[in-house]
Amino acid sequence: MTKAINFQVDPTKYRHWRVEYDGAVARLIMDVDENGGLFDGYELKLNSYDLGVDIELADIVQRMRFEHPEVGAIVMQSGKEKVFCAGANIKMLGGAAHAHKVNFCKFTNETRNTFEAAGAESGQHYLAAVKGACAGGGYELALACDEIYMTDDGTTSVALPEVPLLAVLPGTGGLTRVTDKRKVRRDLADVFCSVEEGIKGNRAKDWQLVDEVIANSKFDDFVSERAQSIADEAKTRKDVAGIKLNPIYRRFHDDGSISYSAVEVDIDRGNGVATITLNGPDEEAPASVEVQRELSDQAWILRLARELDDVILHLRFNELEIGVLVFKTQGDPKRVAAHEALMLNSRADDWFSNEICLYWKRVLKRIDMTSRSLVALVENGSCFTGILAELLFSVDRSYMMEGDFEEDNRPVASIKLTHANFGPFLMSNDLTRLTTRFLGTPEKVDEAQQEIGGELEAYDAERLGLVTFAYDDLDWEDEVRIFLEERASFSPDALTAMEANLRFAGPETMETRIFGRLTAWQNWVFQRPNAVGENGALQRYGTGKRGEYDKNRV
Repeated sequence: MTKAINFQVDPTKYRHWRVEYDGAVARLIMDVDENGGLFDGYELKLNSYDLGVDIELADIVQRMRFEHPEVGAIVMQSGKEKVFCAGANIKMLGGAAHAHKVNFCKFTNETRNTFEAAGAESGQHYLAAVKGACAGGGYELALACDEIYMTDDGTTSVALPEVPLLAVLPGTGGLTRVTDKRKVRRDLADVFCSVEEGIKGNRAKDWQLVDEVIANSKFDDFVSERAQSIADEAKTRKDVAGIKLNPIYRRFHDDGSISYSAVEVDIDRGNGVATITLNGPDEEAPASVEVQRELSDQAWILRLARELDDVILHLRFNELEIGVLVFKTQGDPKRVAAHEALMLNSRADDWFSNEICLYWKRVLKRIDMTSRSLVALVENGSCFTGILAELLFSVDRSYMMEGDFEEDNRPVASIKLTHANFGPFLMSNDLTRLTTRFLGTPEKVDEAQQEIGGELEAYDAERLGLVTFAYDDLDWEDEVRIFLEERASFSPDALTAMEANLRFAGPETMETRIFGRLTAWQNWVFQRPNAVGENGALQRYGTGKRGEYDKNRV
């Protein structure tokens, strides 16, 4: 087995990025270490990136939210001459396993979405200051920013050259953001995405590919003044101090299981199942938001989110043959509800509570997007309450214990709905999970909302449609076992496709297009000989020879 990819990063050891702070403005400087690739066999030239570069970026974006709430504008720029970013490293893509390429694109998409949403959600606006070549994934980095400024020096350009040059697609939302976000005319977008050398100068602005084109002699001053203006107007708290995100506790055991402070992961490799148990709080909820801030990253509701996020990423990248993720909870529902209530009730006025809430929104979306069969088991003693109950509406199926079980002294299984289930944690389709669940029967959402605060046992949970099945002591073990065995017998490819089709009912948004359409097509393209075959474009890149293409259209 290859060395596990670690998503925990020490900011003092970043190799590819540096951040400079000046009051409410931060400079995020991309200066990729050519020799700092995550794997052997390629050099990260021209500010090209691999997963390791993006893991650092994701960490920076997360820390910006929690550690620097005073920042209102972040200028993303290059630390190298004559190049902004050349995009994902082609040699890395050409040599990586198919699963890694797909997971890499998904993670980079999630990272782009996180800093793209930071302006509206947290008042932190990302601004791209483009000098030099800005191509492929480099332009996709810029596209996810709120504004793009380009110097007019005769050589700087923006480009999405993947189709003509590499026989693949822009992998992190470029096609969708060009048309849906920047509203580029379809015919001009077609030209743009077919030209290897990209678009320069005023034409880039005229086509709406960038926001401003500035003479090179005035560029730095313009960017500084614009960033300061945006930071001054940003809805951030200039008078508060952030909290430090320390390394999370995590221990790997010889049997493959993993222990965190609030999460346990048991892995059954024989059946391809990972069981993720989320533990409710041991302590009562903080008495106030001030006490919660004093707890910093050790506040249970934040600690649990960070650990669950790490679990999902670890399983995605390092446990490729684990096909089923089983979610369980154990704990006191009342304590969960109290911790959650403090967060939700204070998020309008307390930046820390708001950021915890937004982090949970991102973690739940990451679970939605995970290409594994997801199942929840509501057992006796569980605490599927509010934000944890969202897991029941994220998974593909849920099973609930009904009534008393022999020799089981835990409290009877129940579900507790809260206001968390009716608004704060929207999916990528901009609907709640319950609204998505009941698209055909919207009155069921209203019916469920009437049950906020109650402890719903199996009969009521089934009646309300909150779980798939409920079983008593006689049938529980067999039914769960049969389901898991059945899942293991199906084609993982077919399951991935089926689950992705079924999870995202309702309206289409830019985000669902990026993950649904783009990811599906890129997944397919990355397997085609035209891209990855012996004579494919990715394999021949840099050799001076063009790829040889099978001209059949399928």
